[in-house]
Amino acid sequence: MHEILEQLEVRREQARLGGGQKRIDAQHGKGKLTARERLDVLLDEGSFEEYDMYKTHRCTDFGMQETSVPGDGVVTGWGTINGRPTYVFSQDFTVFGGSLSETHAEKICKIMDLAVQNGAPLIGLNDSGGARIQEGVASLGGYAEVFWRNVQASGVIPQISVILGPCAGGAVYSPAMTDFIFMVKDTSYMFVTGPDVVKTVTNEIVTAEELGGASTHTKKSSVADGAFENDVDTLLEVRRMFDFLPLSNREAPPLLPTRDAPDRVEMALDTIVPDNPNKPYDMHEVILKIADEGAFFEVQKDHAGNILVGFIRLNGSTIGVVANQPMVLAGCLDIDSSKKAGRFVRFCDAFNIPLLTLVDVPGFLPGTSQEFGGIIKHGAKLLFAFAEATVPKVTVITRKAYGGAYDVMSSKHIRADVNYAWPTAQIAVMGAKGATEILYRSELGDPAKIEARTREYEDRFANPFVAAQRGFIDEVIQPHSTRRRVLRAFEMLKGKQADQPKRKHDNIPL
Repeated sequence: MHEILEQLEVRREQARLGGGQKRIDAQHGKGKLTARERLDVLLDEGSFEEYDMYKTHRCTDFGMQETSVPGDGVVTGWGTINGRPTYVFSQDFTVFGGSLSETHAEKICKIMDLAVQNGAPLIGLNDSGGARIQEGVASLGGYAEVFWRNVQASGVIPQISVILGPCAGGAVYSPAMTDFIFMVKDTSYMFVTGPDVVKTVTNEIVTAEELGGASTHTKKSSVADGAFENDVDTLLEVRRMFDFLPLSNREAPPLLPTRDAPDRVEMALDTIVPDNPNKPYDMHEVILKIADEGAFFEVQKDHAGNILVGFIRLNGSTIGVVANQPMVLAGCLDIDSSKKAGRFVRFCDAFNIPLLTLVDVPGFLPGTSQEFGGIIKHGAKLLFAFAEATVPKVTVITRKAYGGAYDVMSSKHIRADVNYAWPTAQIAVMGAKGATEILYRSELGDPAKIEARTREYEDRFANPFVAAQRGFIDEVIQPHSTRRRVLRAFEMLKGKQADQPKRKHDNIPL
C-alpha cells in the first residue's frame, strides 16, 4: 500500500511540474505566474479541487507520441472565492506553449458543462499559443466545442476571461463570447492574426502590443473590460468583481453586510451641479456618494469615457450603474458609449442585477463620423437594452435630459420603475439656445429679443416640473437625499415581476 501511495504522489508531482522547472523559470522570467500559481492567487487557500490531472493527448503524428505531459497544458477544476464556488481552467504555457489539443479542449468542456449544470460561474485563465498544429482539425474541433458551450452558458452563468499571455487566432473567440475580459499590461495579447501575418497580407508594420495589447483593447477596440499591472493585481481584481455577481441566473446577487447607514445624507450633492449649465462636473463623485462605503467597481473605464458603467452596493445589495459623464464630450451618447452601456445593461438584466441610471445627457453626438458609423443603429442598442430589461430600474436625472437621449436613458416611457429628478434637472427637446433659434428664427437679427426668448424658454422648460406634472417624473428630490431615496426605491422593488411576450428570442439591432 505504501508503494502505491508513493507512486500516486510521484505522479502528482510530475503533473504539478507541467513542462518542467526550466520552462517554469522562463515563465517567471517574463514576469508571469505559472498556471497553478495563478489559481493559488485567484481561489481561497486550500479550496481548489482538480479534475483530469493525468489526462494526456492522443496524437501520434509528428513524433508527438514520444512527448506526453500529464494534464496536457491546462489545469481544470473548481474552488471558492470568499466561500462561493466557481469552476476554473488555467492554461499552462510551459506545456506545448499552452496550445489547445483535442484532450485539452475536453478538459475545458467538462468543467463548462459542470458549471452550467451546478449553477456556478466559469473563470478562464488564458495563456496559450493557439491551436496545436500537430493535431490539425481535431484541435479546431476542440475550439468549436468550447465556443458552442460559451453560447449555451451565456446568460445562465457569469463567464469571466482573464488574458494572461498570448491569445491568438481562434482562441480569441471564446473570451469574446464571455461576459468580461481582463488583461495584463505588457504581457497579454489578443489578435485574430499576429504582426507577421499582418505584415505579409497588408504590408503594415505593427508590434504585438500595438496590434492586440491591453492598451489597444481597453481604450480603442473595447474588447477588454480592464487592464492591470501584473498577474496578481489582475486576479485580485477578478476576485473583487466576483463578489458583486450572482452564481447563476437562478439566484439573486449576493448580499454583503455593511456599516453604511441607509439614510445617510450627502450635503455636497446639493452644490455639485454648477450654476453654468455648460460647465462639467464629475459624475464619479455622485456615484461614490450614493454607494455603500464609497465603493464603485468600474467596468471599461478606459473606453467611451462619456458614459460610466459598473457595480456598487446599496444596503449590501449589488446594483448596476449606468451614468452619463459630463467631463467627457459633455456626456453625449455616441456609438462607443451606446455599445458599452447596452452590453452592460443586458448583462445586469440577465443576472437579476437591478439598474440605477444617472442622467445628464445633452443628446446624441452629431457629425458625419457618427452618422457614417451607424449611430442610429448603435444608439438603438442602448434603447433596446433598457426597454427589454425587466430587473428593477431606478433613474435619477441630475441635470440635462434632452431629446431622444432623454427617452433612451431609462425614461418612464420605456418602463423604468421609479424616476427621480433633482431640482437642477432640465428635461426638454433641446437646450434653450437651440430651441429659441428654431422657434424664433425670424427674430435672429435682434440679439436682445433672442436673449429674452431664451430666458423665457429656460423659465418654462429648464426645470423638472413640466415632466413631473405629467407623471413622467415620480418625484423631484433633494440631491442630498439621493442615497436614501434610491435605496428605498430598490428595497420596494425587490418583489418586482414583469411578464415578457412569448417568443424564441428578441432581435437586438447588432
